[in-house]
Amino acid sequence: MPGFFETETEIEPAGDGRWTAQISSAWNINDNANGGYLLTPALRAIQELTGHPDPLTVTTHFFRPGRGDQSAEISAEILKSGRTLSTASATLSQQGKPRIHVIAGFGDVDATTQHNAAWSIEMPDMPPPDECIDRSKIGQGITVALNGRNEIRVDPACFEADDNSSPTEMRGWARFRDGSEPSAMALPFFADSFPPTVFSRLGPIGWVPTLELTVHVRRRPAAGWLACQVWTDDLHNGKLIESCRIWDSTGALVAQGRQLGLLI
Repeated sequence: MPGFFETETEIEPAGDGRWTAQISSAWNINDNANGGYLLTPALRAIQELTGHPDPLTVTTHFFRPGRGDQSAEISAEILKSGRTLSTASATLSQQGKPRIHVIAGFGDVDATTQHNAAWSIEMPDMPPPDECIDRSKIGQGITVALNGRNEIRVDPACFEADDNSSPTEMRGWARFRDGSEPSAMALPFFADSFPPTVFSRLGPIGWVPTLELTVHVRRRPAAGWLACQVWTDDLHNGKLIESCRIWDSTGALVAQGRQLGLLI
């Protein structure tokens, strides 16, 4: 049976490179849709357009917040078709106003070339999920409906730093609360799902909206918890660079991401 993430990011064809979607408020942070959730219907349109199964590279620019419990219109077009990678762009609009613009390259994450050289990044040491703090118990000063759909467990050590050393970091675990398993299509969402890392240094200051997010999907995730490491090493004039790495339950690195955020 499909989980909430799949059913609440469904799209319907509207003809001539256009689709519609119903954006749910269950993924909101305060009054605004979580960015990783909002970009997923646009990704589904690009997936249909390219005919490839997996997002390999996704870059999203956020023009204005998306609204839950409202319909959305998506327009998409192919920029370049290829056997290994096809690139397309999509714009998701609500009430006649563009909310996000996505450029994504789709292919098959399991496809290989003739080269067999390989190396990767090991998962950091951290406590198991049942020894970490549920995000729903971390005060943020705003309503986070997202916690009802997405379960985040944060390593308690992330809140124990007592100096101003850089970078500031969050580590922990993520999964869907309804028990549905992660997928390659869900990894861009998970890359934008953790509490802002500046909370561990500055406290629960409110909302840190994303201006731009880029995610690279590296492997198809195995079933189970995802381990996440998120850090900020550059904060200036209220704008920050936040990076993330995600590993699956086997310890394989499945995605990396980087975003420009705004401190409000």
